[in-house]
Amino acid sequence: MKKKSIVTGGAGFIGSNLVDKLLKIGHKVIVLDNFVSGRRKNLSHHKTKNLEIVKIDISKNNNLVKYFNNTDYVFHLAGLAEIIPSIKNPTKYYNNNVIGTLNVVEAAKKVKVKKFIYAASSSCYGIPKKYPTSENEKISTQHPYGLTKFLGEEIVMSYASIFKMPNISFRFFNVYGPRLDTSSQYSAVFGKFLNQKAQNKPLTIVGNGKQTRDFIHVDDLTRAFVKLINRRIVNKIYNLGSGKETSINKIANLFGGKKIYIPRRPKEPNRSCANILKLKKDTGWKPLINIEEGVERLKQ
Repeated sequence: MKKKSIVTGGAGFIGSNLVDKLLKIGHKVIVLDNFVSGRRKNLSHHKTKNLEIVKIDISKNNNLVKYFNNTDYVFHLAGLAEIIPSIKNPTKYYNNNVIGTLNVVEAAKKVKVKKFIYAASSSCYGIPKKYPTSENEKISTQHPYGLTKFLGEEIVMSYASIFKMPNISFRFFNVYGPRLDTSSQYSAVFGKFLNQKAQNKPLTIVGNGKQTRDFIHVDDLTRAFVKLINRRIVNKIYNLGSGKETSINKIANLFGGKKIYIPRRPKEPNRSCANILKLKKDTGWKPLINIEEGVERLKQ
């Protein structure tokens, strides 16, 4: 029997890369996506009966269980993921990231899945006191996006302890790779740089560019998902990053071309670096793609 997986947000950047990986290892995959940020073309290269795509809004549909029957694994990646729009419309983010998560975890509980993995965010740490930042760092959300992703995690981990669900939460750091959204005015640095390069425009760097981020390639991230479903690990929270700091100036230099500097935004951390020792120790996973190779792949 083929393993059956559900990927919410499976037409998005990270979700579609995960779908690729799951189909490759022989899973039957159902994608649930409302196509607000996800795109059908992210999955159009798959011509297989093992992939089913359902257009649905998980935040408005609490009768999801019909899609979950006989499901082995649930990967909950659906959600809104931009900071500025979350400040402008907190209710929208609450509905998508909190109510949506509750609906998905409820459906998964009813069918007794073997593993439920939630895509949380390292933004829950705000501006941390320690680097590399471990999972024990104080929670300090700075905006509605960070808050709603953390509330989603609280639901997932509460269900793990109350209902003995096999749940895991991954706190993503800065993910990049193929199919990254370059169209949004709020897209992260990689999306911006790719868009600007495509239009022969100078790269815009916020502040002095010396600020660092922990960038993880989407291939390394999806490998961690697959590694974890084969382990008897439940009720745990893990950082998912590269464990390395890279400055924005270095990314710009790897892309090459002209640069312009623009003023910094408020409440932006100077640094970001994940302590990934817990995940390495528990699963044997480690990131394999360094930043130079990752950027080179994107430029091809």
